[in-house]
Amino acid sequence: MNLLDTFTNVTFLVTILAAVCAFATVLTIAMPILERDRMNHRMRVMAIEREKMRADRLAEMAKERPGSGRLRQNSKGFMQEVVDQLNLRQLFDSEEIRQRLRKAGLRGQAPVTTYMFFRAAAPLSVFALAMFYLFVMGAMSYPPTIKLLIALGAAFVGSYLPNIFVENLTQKRQQAIRLAFPDALDMLLICVQSGMSVEAAFGRVAKEISGQSLELAEELSLTTAELSYLQDRRQAFENFGKRTGIPGVKAVATALIQAERYGTPVGQALRVMAKENRDIRQSEAEKKAAALPPKLTVPMILFFLPVLFVVILGPAAIRFWEFS
Repeated sequence: MNLLDTFTNVTFLVTILAAVCAFATVLTIAMPILERDRMNHRMRVMAIEREKMRADRLAEMAKERPGSGRLRQNSKGFMQEVVDQLNLRQLFDSEEIRQRLRKAGLRGQAPVTTYMFFRAAAPLSVFALAMFYLFVMGAMSYPPTIKLLIALGAAFVGSYLPNIFVENLTQKRQQAIRLAFPDALDMLLICVQSGMSVEAAFGRVAKEISGQSLELAEELSLTTAELSYLQDRRQAFENFGKRTGIPGVKAVATALIQAERYGTPVGQALRVMAKENRDIRQSEAEKKAAALPPKLTVPMILFFLPVLFVVILGPAAIRFWEFS
């Protein structure tokens, strides 16, 4: 009975209420002071991860990739000496040439030096071979003036051989990137929607896509490294589009730049770009399939139909000769 009177006493209830209010006031004031600064902690963690990712990307770039050589090669001695002695840099070295070599996957100073060396050596080599073939072997019975003109024409054609070689490498590289790029966009979309940053998504996709397209994995790795150490992220995306030279990749780079600039969702842009690139790949496959029947017409006339006629008419001709 005394316990019930104590709990129903007005003075006791006021005291308990005052104690609760005081405790709540102290807790309200002390919680912000005792609470950890989660935002600053998160930013420090992200900065550490960013530096770690940058170091990893740079270390991977320094390593030699199987089947593709080094990402940046050093100049070779003999070719470097020839280029320096003949002062070929003033004739052939330009930003356009370097950009063409980057599209072919040839980076660094060594490919530039090699390209300039062969731009000077290829015409001379072809001219020497043509002169040997025409004058020494005597393959053609033309006057010496005509043979000299033919050799000069061969040397003129030989001056374009390095460009043809680089263009061939560029087309093969672009074709490999074009085939694997829609799948890479799908993986990028999955990584971004799962909460990964753009840098981490590019690095992850570069590792996953290397089995399908080593060229695309190399470009994604370079973009990841540039996103890690370049101050302007827009420049990294622009470089990605310029290095490949593919309209679909340039469109994706532009979409990522706009997403970075205006704050639009990156996942939505990647979803639209992935669908467009899949449609482009499908349309190219349909074009190749539609162009196949005309291409097969001549081989069928030359190779299939004569054999078919022999198989059909051969037994009848043999029986006719036996009974005749």
